[in-house]
Amino acid sequence: MTFPLEPDALAQLVRAALEEDRAFDDITTRATVPADRRVRAQLVARREGMLAGGPLAVAAFHALDPALRIQVWLHDGATLVRGAVVLEVEGAARAILSAERVALNFVQRLSGVASLTAAYALAIRGTTAHLVDTRKTTPGWRDLEKYAVRCGGGENHRRDLADAVLIKDNHLTACDGDVGEAVRRARASAPEGMIVQLECDTLDQVRAAVETGVDGVLLDNMPLETLRAAVTVCRGRCWTEASGGVTLETIRAIAEAGVDRISVGALTHSASALDLALDVV
Repeated sequence: MTFPLEPDALAQLVRAALEEDRAFDDITTRATVPADRRVRAQLVARREGMLAGGPLAVAAFHALDPALRIQVWLHDGATLVRGAVVLEVEGAARAILSAERVALNFVQRLSGVASLTAAYALAIRGTTAHLVDTRKTTPGWRDLEKYAVRCGGGENHRRDLADAVLIKDNHLTACDGDVGEAVRRARASAPEGMIVQLECDTLDQVRAAVETGVDGVLLDNMPLETLRAAVTVCRGRCWTEASGGVTLETIRAIAEAGVDRISVGALTHSASALDLALDVV
């Protein structure tokens, strides 16, 4: 799994997080832990899940003390079982303890995204539908959270507003609801070869979208019966993506309706942090 940040960007992000936590001025650790005390600590999974964010944890420890010895046992994308040791860090106790919270914040958050993604991906295994994320990400963390989605077995939708054309309901309202005109303008102004997708709420919109020659349609909050009908309308002419209110309980039926992709905002905006801890051994 290719980590999304270049070394300089990784170092800058980790440094900012450590400075936010005042990790270089940790008065509790300085007051209680002798300067020459050395310890060994393990980053341990407290529950099952998928790992993401390991390189950030390593960078956090090394930012406090480059001399720390770190052994990575599990890499991003690995399946975690309860009690699994992700990495071991050995060296100056003060540095390890001062970096602990920031290291955990990174890996817990991103592993939570990867773990939720893995659960959704498992729910549609055996179907032809692809699981994709959305732009509903934490500001400043988009590349990291989309990376965590990949770690969990999902795929990435467009990264940003310049990555593809997605004409949504508000865009249509702003151009008088004319589907054909909206697509024509998009084709005329977008770079050659760029994907043009149109959000549809009704079958009539789907039929109109197909006639414009769009690459794909976003089927928004459609009942299963309507989804199946939309798939039939689009077959062989454009790809289909279901979106809106998708849950672990409903995603299987949506996939079995025949859509090509299912986008789930919850992968990034509603993932709970995975329970990992740093234990001094």
